[in-house]
Amino acid sequence: MPNLRPERETRRMKGRSATFSGHIDGGARGNPGPAGAGILLEDPEGGREEIFTYLGSATNNVAEYAALLCLLHRAVERNAAELTVHSDSELLIKQMLGSYRVKNPRLQAFHAAARRLAARIPKVTFRHVPREENREADLLANRAMDTAASSTPLPEEVARLLDVPVQGLLSLREEI
Repeated sequence: MPNLRPERETRRMKGRSATFSGHIDGGARGNPGPAGAGILLEDPEGGREEIFTYLGSATNNVAEYAALLCLLHRAVERNAAELTVHSDSELLIKQMLGSYRVKNPRLQAFHAAARRLAARIPKVTFRHVPREENREADLLANRAMDTAASSTPLPEEVARLLDVPVQGLLSLREEI
C-alpha cells in the first residue's frame, strides 16, 4: 500500500509510535483565586500518569491553559506520535480549534505557547467532553488547590507565563 502521508508528516513521525490520550482540567476558587491544574495522561499500554500542579492565584481560564500546556509538554517528552486532548472547557477546545478567537492578551500568550507545543506532535486532536467524563482530571486539579502542592515542577514556559519562579529545569522551548 502506498504511503499517503505528506513527506513533511512522515519526517515528523520518524521515531514516534505512541498514541496518547490526555484529560485536563483547571480550576480557580474565586476566579481569580487559588488555582490548580489536573492532568491525566494514558499511554497505549494502559500506563497512566496523574499530574497535579498548584498555580498560585490565577483565573479559571489560565488554569485550563496551564493544564493543557503541562499535558502537551509531557506528551512531547514521551515522544508522542498522536495525542487526543479531552477537556470539559468548551472555550479552550474551541479556541484551540480556531472556532473562537482569543481576545484576552494574557490568554493569547498561553494559546500561542500551546499552538507551538502542539506543532511538535504530529497529530493532536481536541475533544470537548462533559464534566462527567473528566472527573479524574477535576479531582487532580482540586487536589492541587486543596493541598497548595504539585506532583511535579511546572515546565519552565508555564511558570514564566504564570509569572512564578521556575521550579525545575523542564523547558517547552524547542532544542536547537
